[in-house]
Amino acid sequence: MFPVDPWSIIETRFDPGILGRTESVFAVGNGYLGMRGNIDEGREASEHGTYVNGFHETWPIRHAEEAFGFARVGQTIVNIPDPKVIRVYVDDEPFILSTAEIVAYERRLDMSAGTITRDVTWRTASGKHVRIRSSRLVSFTERHLAILEYEVELLDADASIVISSQLLNRQDGVDEYRDQATTASAPAANGTSGGSGGFDPRKVEQLEGRILQPTLQRDEGTRLMLGYRTTNSGMSIVCAVDHRMSVGGEMTGHWRVSNDVKPDLAKRVYRVNGRANRPIKLTKYVSYHTARYAPSRELADRCTRTLDRALESSVFEHRNTQRRWLNDYWKSSDVVIHGQPDLQQAMRFDLFQLAQASARTDGLGIPAKGVTGSGYSGHYFWDSEIFVLPFLTYTQPTIARNALRFRYNMLDSARVRATELNERGALFPWRTINGLESSAYYAAGTAQYHIDADITYAMAQYISASGDTSFLVNGAFDVFVETARMWYDLGFWRETERATEAFHIHGVTGPDEYTTVVNDNLFTNVMAQENLYLAAEAVEILRDSYPAEFARAIERLSLSVEEVTSWRRAARHMFIPYDHNFRVHPQDASFLDKEVWDLGRTPDSQRPLLLHFHPLVIYRFQVIKQADVVLALLLRGDLFTAEEKRRDFEYYDVLTTADSSLSAAVQSIIAAEVGHIGLAEKYFRHTAFVDLADLHGNTDVGIHVASSGGLWMGAVFGFAGMRDHHGEITFDPRLPDGWEGIDFSLLLRDSRVGVELRPKSISFVLERGHSVNLSVRGEDVTVAPGIPTIVELEHQGPRQSQRLGMHTIHGWHRGDGTLLTASVPTVTGQMPAMGPIMVQDARAAEAQAGDPASFDDM
Repeated sequence: MFPVDPWSIIETRFDPGILGRTESVFAVGNGYLGMRGNIDEGREASEHGTYVNGFHETWPIRHAEEAFGFARVGQTIVNIPDPKVIRVYVDDEPFILSTAEIVAYERRLDMSAGTITRDVTWRTASGKHVRIRSSRLVSFTERHLAILEYEVELLDADASIVISSQLLNRQDGVDEYRDQATTASAPAANGTSGGSGGFDPRKVEQLEGRILQPTLQRDEGTRLMLGYRTTNSGMSIVCAVDHRMSVGGEMTGHWRVSNDVKPDLAKRVYRVNGRANRPIKLTKYVSYHTARYAPSRELADRCTRTLDRALESSVFEHRNTQRRWLNDYWKSSDVVIHGQPDLQQAMRFDLFQLAQASARTDGLGIPAKGVTGSGYSGHYFWDSEIFVLPFLTYTQPTIARNALRFRYNMLDSARVRATELNERGALFPWRTINGLESSAYYAAGTAQYHIDADITYAMAQYISASGDTSFLVNGAFDVFVETARMWYDLGFWRETERATEAFHIHGVTGPDEYTTVVNDNLFTNVMAQENLYLAAEAVEILRDSYPAEFARAIERLSLSVEEVTSWRRAARHMFIPYDHNFRVHPQDASFLDKEVWDLGRTPDSQRPLLLHFHPLVIYRFQVIKQADVVLALLLRGDLFTAEEKRRDFEYYDVLTTADSSLSAAVQSIIAAEVGHIGLAEKYFRHTAFVDLADLHGNTDVGIHVASSGGLWMGAVFGFAGMRDHHGEITFDPRLPDGWEGIDFSLLLRDSRVGVELRPKSISFVLERGHSVNLSVRGEDVTVAPGIPTIVELEHQGPRQSQRLGMHTIHGWHRGDGTLLTASVPTVTGQMPAMGPIMVQDARAAEAQAGDPASFDDM
């Protein structure tokens, strides 16, 4: 679909059938402000969208049956006033891309320049040829600034030209500008997903009533402003646009202009007597400022200052500044994949998406879709800490610190939430924008207590890699303490038959949302164990190195020696489930007792399962939405032997649907480690093309930011075999057969280390900073200034030849002697758009079919 290019994504023809995908792929943003890749003229769209990270509306969650502690307030990102619209008329004929006769077309996302450009040649109905060039830039250096350019050139004849520059409130528009195109995938009102596109919980809620209440309209000649306050959340926003026009390169000329400013639409219209070969160019400067409480007039003043400062420099200078920022970014963040040009393009696309999702969050979180779309309502999940923060920690530590600081700022709300759930300490929300839990389905949401450990894990990883102990003192310490308190209060002690103690955690959901509210979920237990240890170690660090701050913390948190001792004891005795019969770690206490879902016999038309089967149907089976135990093997890899990792991976890989975009990256990493290198490469490729090929069918509502982070992890943690357990940096490479090599850099403390992996060696060079100690397959290595340090490699790890599938666990018996059998729930009727699925009992279906899925018959 996109020609292979190392630094660009190029669209060579306009295809209205895939507008949603291309709108996300060609979005530009900086973490604060995002503009979807909508057509410049603002007409056809899957989802018109311009977003500010964290700018949201709230609404009451209506539960069909109420219960104490249910989430009460929904939060949904708001589609802010759209400044992208620039319409052109030639002799009063409108340029409409979908119906126009297009002679030439190219749209390009340039990942080294940070711009999207489009170049179109249009033949009008009267036979005149018109070249239209445009560009968009959302600044990485000026957080509140975007610059749009639109140039019209008559190639062979004079004509009357009209250019209409608009600022449009699409969220509440009620006339012909209403964004009707979104109904193709629009959700229904009141926090449900519906519309003709059918049920899909991954999409945004459609809100009722007016969302943006007008508070300000200004007409200042070339500068127009609109201001609003959200109806329920009370947030304020002002958008200001300023214009500069030139004809034939001259800033003054004979054109007529008029303004029209209304509460939901501000227009500046230029009328020009166009001459052949004299380009007409409109430059549009855009600024947004938002706040929770500030009045619109104050935000208008901020917009004014941003635009005044922007106008002091030329567009050329702004473009150079953007490129310089990206040059620095790529020096630390680029991953070079030698000999794999398609993967190289995909890798840079994903790394660029990480920049667009995080660079200027500046105290905000990183939404699951960044600022590229409305998917998942603009919420923050655990995706950030586990899949995005590793990349930021080792390449962009300042951005990582900001993202983690955002979690600390949620701590008070997390304390309130813990109290609601009858726990001590703090419980962070599963999905949120404003710090309050907004997951209306507690089983797959609130019950994912592991969010606490994920946040603590990411904070500890950042502190260790960066050496930023001030972050521990000024925020992370309180998070460590309050999350440890939650775990100790949530868990409980039991004495075994051998009179030994074990600490258990019941009633939780792990990463796998196809298995909910279980006892002793392995991932949760090992992550809680790490959380408890980290909290106890943090107390020691503060006590020994920061006595004054430690004394204040003891008083502020009412912390006692006995409490810290109890954390260590619980961590030491944490129950780690293990099945000696299967010789695997059970995902939870009852997981292995269930029947197996036969994924090999499940048609593609019934995938992903969550869109075709009731949760209770899925919960009855051994079937996994995303890596759970396998993710534990990565994050807590120091707990497991190589043989345990191989056995666990081979068992759970057979059961994993990869219905979640989070899964393939993790499976790739562990597949590489245990020697299933073909699978590792397959999963790596899947991760690389999640969005470019729309592999999960929902790129239309935004980029999968966690998958973008997962691709970096797949290269660095998977194929390069890098691990960081408790501050010890180790490498055990697993380069796929036929690959020429991978290059990347890591920031460790104040040093940047360049890594070059080749089939026969791995080398390190100190690009800046002081010497760094690490190890390669147990051999200590010091990377010092001067020549590269080269370590010869005898091999690229073990290689497993076994093909994995249901046959992998054929003939396995549980401890009680029962045989594992596989089946598929049978759909007996066509599911209506929002109706229930009729599903037969799995065993009845087996009996009807003569038990075709029994392992004994395979």
